[in-house]
Amino acid sequence: MVSTFAERPFKKLVLFDVDDTLTPARQNVSLEITQILRALRKKVVIGVVGGSDFVKISGQLAVTGSSVVEDFDYVFAENGLTAYKNAQPLPSQSFIKFIGEERYKKLANFILHYIADMDIPIKRGTFIEFRNSMINVSPIGRNATVQERNEFEAYDKQHGLRVAFIKVLREKFPDYGLTFSIGGQISFDIFPNGWDKTYCLRHVEDEQFEEIHFFGDKTYKGGNDYEIYTDPRTIGHSVSSPADTARLLKELFLPELK
Repeated sequence: MVSTFAERPFKKLVLFDVDDTLTPARQNVSLEITQILRALRKKVVIGVVGGSDFVKISGQLAVTGSSVVEDFDYVFAENGLTAYKNAQPLPSQSFIKFIGEERYKKLANFILHYIADMDIPIKRGTFIEFRNSMINVSPIGRNATVQERNEFEAYDKQHGLRVAFIKVLREKFPDYGLTFSIGGQISFDIFPNGWDKTYCLRHVEDEQFEEIHFFGDKTYKGGNDYEIYTDPRTIGHSVSSPADTARLLKELFLPELK
């Protein structure tokens, strides 16, 4: 098989999480990271894999005058359930088809009742965000400001709200075949078992890369980068910020930029 990326010097794929890996949480990518990624792409194949939908990922990573599908060889939104290779869409999947309307309604009703009874300092809006591949649940609501997100994250670290919420859902819906994964500052994802970020790897099998590297910040057990970070098919790199990602990329792939 002739590789689509035969012109790259190294037959390697480097995948990135978005929030706190390439960008600050829910903010846009910096010019420095963009320049590093462009230099990296001259050597290896690059891709991004995030839990958010394509519109959010595109908004954070698009550079003026180009689009995210032009700046990355692979774009995996919603863990790869919505996917692009060389700017061309790949087959997609649907959460609602998997779970069914009646089961979803019971799950959504329980979540909303639980959030209504939660005593937290503030609540905003959009407590359940329905996506193609999952639902995203936020006790504070996804309409929170950046400052409110930061305050909730600190509050959650102290009180363990999301961890406790997930424990209750696992006990209430043990037969649904679902995975619960904490990601970002204010929410957690719910998706069918196996639809974590490792889902994207099935889209790259035909290229037979010699190495697949993954960079992410939520690499601890229960974090939404954990499965792909620990997968035997990948070489995982745990980072704490975009600056940390830049440092590691220079050390591993771009010594000329150090």
